[in-house]
Amino acid sequence: MTDLTFTITEAERRSAEDREAVLANPGFGDHFTDHMVSIVWTQDEGWHDAEILPFGPISMNPASSVLHYGQEIFEGLKAYRRADGSIVTFRAEENARRLNDSARRMALPELPVELFVESVRKLVEIDAEWVPSGDDQTLYIRPFMIADESFLGVRAAQRARFLIIASPSGAYFTGGVKPVSIWLSQGLSRAGQGGTGAAKCGGNYAASLLPQNQAAENGCQQVLFTDSNTVDTIDELGGMNLFLVRSDNTLVTPELNGNILPGITRKSLIQLAQDRGYSVEERAVTVSEWREGVADGSITEAFACGTAAVITPIGQLKSPDFTIDFGDNAPGELTLSLREELTGIQYGTREDRHGWLEVIVPAHAAA
Repeated sequence: MTDLTFTITEAERRSAEDREAVLANPGFGDHFTDHMVSIVWTQDEGWHDAEILPFGPISMNPASSVLHYGQEIFEGLKAYRRADGSIVTFRAEENARRLNDSARRMALPELPVELFVESVRKLVEIDAEWVPSGDDQTLYIRPFMIADESFLGVRAAQRARFLIIASPSGAYFTGGVKPVSIWLSQGLSRAGQGGTGAAKCGGNYAASLLPQNQAAENGCQQVLFTDSNTVDTIDELGGMNLFLVRSDNTLVTPELNGNILPGITRKSLIQLAQDRGYSVEERAVTVSEWREGVADGSITEAFACGTAAVITPIGQLKSPDFTIDFGDNAPGELTLSLREELTGIQYGTREDRHGWLEVIVPAHAAA
């Protein structure tokens, strides 16, 4: 059903003073709003029991299948407060479609796109006061689905729950838009052909944590994964897609080969670059190509992108055997320009030519 009626249970809201203290320095993913969304699915009834309820612990049987077999998926999107006080979301329908792509791979029920979007809208409306207005601040929205049937047999669960929580957040990487160093993972892969790499599920991120620790030990902020079959062919970073910029005005990004999460920021940047007349190649890209291109000057910039970090310039790719270093050329001109355009669309200083935004709270209502 897509015409579910939401039952609303008002939370005991935190004081304006407490809320403002959080919004003054929200961090990333450290604090949460007053409410959350919950919708139940069963094989017999489909989606039902749609609720807006106070944020807090959820009751779960210790035999719930998600705890034993990892049958879960999630999404990430943002709400933006604009200078006129209005609040918008960015391409929520794309998140809904990707959630369903993940659901099919993980044998979970698909959620109607309209219900996903309506759930996001209702949570942002009821917790609108939690949408911050500072530089690079947003309300980060985390929809997720878990299999919560209680059984220990290895099969797809016949009961699931869709939830949404939200977190006022600042910049993902602190210190402004500065080039990051990334570590080339060796011997540890994020995903493989036929696996779950294209699904947004927790197991992919769990697989990235040990390499991420290794990256930190080597002074890097992120880790780069390559295809386990070729070793040299680039997949993506631990939580972001990758772009290389060539001197001939071509952008190159790894093709969606089943190993790679189809990023919504990635898709948006491809469109914005093509709008400017740049050629965008989605194809196999190798570390060797990157290394040789920087050496001969044919590759001039590299950046990572994702909902949380938006666009992050890459200064170095490090490994035990070599370092690729853009030096003073990072961050690159196109990297910063695309970031400014995308965030400008989201915050309302640039025209939304492609109709990517939905107004949740209009300016007159926010005033």
